[in-house]
Amino acid sequence: MTQTSQPRHYDVAVIGAGSAGLQAALTLGRMRRDVVVFSTDRFRNDPAEHMQNFLGHDGESPAELRLAARKDLERYGTVELVERAVVAVEGAPDAFVVAVDGSPDVTARRVLLATGLSDELPDVPGLADLFGTVVAHCPYCHGHELADRRVGLLGAGPHVPMLAQLISRLASEVVVLTNGAEPEPAVLAAIKALRLELHTGPVLGVEAAGDGLRALLGQDHAVELGGMFVAPTWRQAAPFAEQLGLETGELGGVLVDIMGATSRPGVYAAGDLAHHRDLPMPMASVLTAAAAGLVAGAACDRDLAMADLARVVTMT
Repeated sequence: MTQTSQPRHYDVAVIGAGSAGLQAALTLGRMRRDVVVFSTDRFRNDPAEHMQNFLGHDGESPAELRLAARKDLERYGTVELVERAVVAVEGAPDAFVVAVDGSPDVTARRVLLATGLSDELPDVPGLADLFGTVVAHCPYCHGHELADRRVGLLGAGPHVPMLAQLISRLASEVVVLTNGAEPEPAVLAAIKALRLELHTGPVLGVEAAGDGLRALLGQDHAVELGGMFVAPTWRQAAPFAEQLGLETGELGGVLVDIMGATSRPGVYAAGDLAHHRDLPMPMASVLTAAAAGLVAGAACDRDLAMADLARVVTMT
């Protein structure tokens, strides 16, 4: 940690300024908590041109929502936005130390992580260029925009049959491209039962084609598609879960309880990086991230209030 004489002290340090972090800061600011929010210019949904399935903001760009949220925070004098990256976090309740790139350390009574995940896409040339437009990973966020088209599913994992069943209500046709992988017998049986078009060869690349894409399977073999769904590997976008020794699940998310509390006292997590213990997977969307930020922010406030109450009662 950087050595400073008098670090600035806050009630809560929110690390990450996507929808989860900004909503947490709004909730805390409305309770007049001294909050610092650390932000960088990198967000998980940067590739997406629009966000959907968010009441009142359907079809809006993610950047527009973040800008509106920041304007909301300007009304609350106890909230400070810092456009710098955090490099390390350590400490304990009431004495966390946050090291900031190019700026003095700050201390905080509680820490709320909202740094999100990063998507590691399958190694297919051209896929990253189309991710967020005609290539997506969430049918609830982007499925409707691919309705009435031939939609490809890239992969051979156990998720394929369920995803195919979901997409079949929207797409004119569902095509499975296993990219050279051999499906498990149960997956293959489901694909056949659903009568899906199946291509088992390697996908050599994808490229834009009209308002859709073309999957290249060989020198003279290509599959024309209106869109494609992939299953990225999720990685923590920041090192703080590891630095703090937080418990994580099989999919890599930070395990939290219903109020967003992690396995380490005083540390909360919200948004895509967090995984509720009773859910099969992280519920990754802008709306659920914002809702989790509200809950975790309120939980931080109640945690601090209870600690102060206990101190007052003990002193009397």
